[in-house]
Amino acid sequence: MSTSKGIPKKPDTEPAHLHPASESMNQDEMIRLKAMHLAPYIQLATALIGKRRHSGGNMFRHQIDTFAILMDYGYIDSILLKASVVHDLFEDLPGFDRNRILEIDDESEEVYKLVLEVTKRPVETKVEFLTRIHDYGSHRALVLKSADRISNMISLGYVTDMAFIKRYTDETEKHLFPIAAKANADMYNELVELVRTRRSFMETGMEI
Repeated sequence: MSTSKGIPKKPDTEPAHLHPASESMNQDEMIRLKAMHLAPYIQLATALIGKRRHSGGNMFRHQIDTFAILMDYGYIDSILLKASVVHDLFEDLPGFDRNRILEIDDESEEVYKLVLEVTKRPVETKVEFLTRIHDYGSHRALVLKSADRISNMISLGYVTDMAFIKRYTDETEKHLFPIAAKANADMYNELVELVRTRRSFMETGMEI
């Protein structure tokens, strides 16, 4: 993939299961969503209510926000959506009994595998973790990590710690742009815009 100033060009193709952002959910998609066994996964995610975030709120809200971003981009993939609402359980609740996911339904094993893909391993640095997802992650993992970072970048708008904002936006450009470029062109474009606005805020804030 060619680059300009270190930024990958967006992919030329989109996954076939995406609908345009301006198109509302159709009847078939509504039926598929209704049939998903989402409630037990959401119930498990409520354990994250007590985990506060640097930008305010808590990690449970972040799981639901990531789910909503995937829906906004037209993903009606039961494994991806189920994983999105529990994607931080392993990392943020070290004592969590992982078998509780495996016991839910006939898709639990695939959901479990996807959550493991997007969970930083204790032996990994953050860079090694993001590089692993980029180089070896499944398409679902690439999409989920992109939606996760979009949520985090939006939340960054409520953070006033300039050093944190700079570090996070730099990390997003260097490591998440390439992931999003492989996952979904529109997600990539949204991340580019979020980084641009955060840097604009930093420039304004520094002038003040």
